[in-house]
Amino acid sequence: MNTVFGLIIQGKLPSKKVFENKRILAIEDLHPVAPVHILIMPKKEIPNLQALEAQDYPLIVEIVQVAQQIAKEKGVADGYRLLTNNGAEAGQSIFHLHFHLIGGRLLGHLA
Repeated sequence: MNTVFGLIIQGKLPSKKVFENKRILAIEDLHPVAPVHILIMPKKEIPNLQALEAQDYPLIVEIVQVAQQIAKEKGVADGYRLLTNNGAEAGQSIFHLHFHLIGGRLLGHLA
């Protein structure tokens, strides 16, 4: 695991953890775009959404469940965005699958 997220998962880099279990880690984003900006990722090294294999699909369900829980805890359950970028052309800069939970302010339409 050579990405920054891999190093965080291994405990080699600090982070502000919001949630952690054996399979999932959620941390505060270092450069938030909204009052609530949490990164949720599987601990398994998966480069992006397109690289998921059938045995990984339960991780996505668990990530959504974690997102719902965090959204409720952060008071944004009635209005948040959960998104991921797949590949460099979509803006992915860290090639470890992760989802952004963004909320706490009015979010405009996406282009």
